[in-house]
Amino acid sequence: MKYDFDEMVSRRGTNSVKWDSMKDGEVLPMWVADMDFRVAPCISDALRQRVGHDIFGYVRVPDAYYEAAIAWFARHHGWTFRREWMIYTSGVVPALSAIIKALTEPGDRVLLQTPVYNCFFSSVRNNGCEVVSNPLIYENHTYRMDYDDLERKAADPRTKLLVLCNPHNPAGRVWTREELRRVGEICAHHNVRVVSDEIHCELVMPGYAYVPFASVSGEFEASCVTCVSPSKSFNIAGLQIANIVVADGEIRQKIDKAINVNEVCDVNPFGVEAAIAAYTGGEEWLTQLCDYLKGNYDYMRDYCLEHLSDFPLTKLEGTYLVWMDCRHLQIHSKDLEERLVREAKLWLNAGTMYGAEGEGFMRWNIACPRSVVREGLERFRRFVRSLE
Repeated sequence: MKYDFDEMVSRRGTNSVKWDSMKDGEVLPMWVADMDFRVAPCISDALRQRVGHDIFGYVRVPDAYYEAAIAWFARHHGWTFRREWMIYTSGVVPALSAIIKALTEPGDRVLLQTPVYNCFFSSVRNNGCEVVSNPLIYENHTYRMDYDDLERKAADPRTKLLVLCNPHNPAGRVWTREELRRVGEICAHHNVRVVSDEIHCELVMPGYAYVPFASVSGEFEASCVTCVSPSKSFNIAGLQIANIVVADGEIRQKIDKAINVNEVCDVNPFGVEAAIAAYTGGEEWLTQLCDYLKGNYDYMRDYCLEHLSDFPLTKLEGTYLVWMDCRHLQIHSKDLEERLVREAKLWLNAGTMYGAEGEGFMRWNIACPRSVVREGLERFRRFVRSLE
């Protein structure tokens, strides 16, 4: 392997949210979704060149930025969109908040397929809207959509949007074309617009394929809103760069206005340079990264089968976030998170962060050297033994 994902890179003392948020330096953080790997060399090179200029004023986003994103999605995912459809912003969460502001009125309802990324809830509620849960169905250690429930709730005239998570965090699903088509047809029938968060789109395990929701049909492309970013896949979340892709000119104008009202219309020069570098030179690094992440998941799965058989893992198709069923312990997820930090020096995310349907589950971030995955599992195992 050309890139060394086993390398231990110390992040303590760098003002890392992941590593420096806990005063106790013995706590192993496997929670917030960023990676402990060095970025692709093409990104480092691009940033060093930009730093060498020594002036960091306001940035004009160049043609190369749009061209790189458009070419990447056409080449890798078979979805070709136009430059004028793109709105750049500082991140997918600010994008979602602006989109909801643009496309709803206070009191409207927004569908979420729970358990789901926690910031979706705040983006909905901060805009005065009501969260309506369309819970995913958990069976055989994976999740599927409940189309009947979706149909009933989409039929409510107060329901205006569905925020889709594709691939899904924390369920680890990479939705198939057929699943996306069914969702799109239900939403179209009831005039519910789909807003698709596709930030994890490149983080797909071998054997699975990410399908952009907008690529499923011309009708979906014409009506949906898609949020994408290289931030998760290329480990550049701190550089704060993302894109909203909208084919409908009227909807795009509304969102662009909301982006400006929310004052997230400016990006920084490093995010621009990193995105161009990632989309033009990061392919080989990304391929090897996904292979390594698959190896981490396989290691964790095998370890749990041998030593933690009462704690099944959800099948991981995409992302680097593993969803563990901890209901055997009969400890509330938030209490379990706190006890693991205190007693095992291990920081995971409580499942209830992602909605009531996450109760009894914990989310692990395995985007780290395999030795860290091993240490995290050993700490969890010792904690379980201490309860016996």
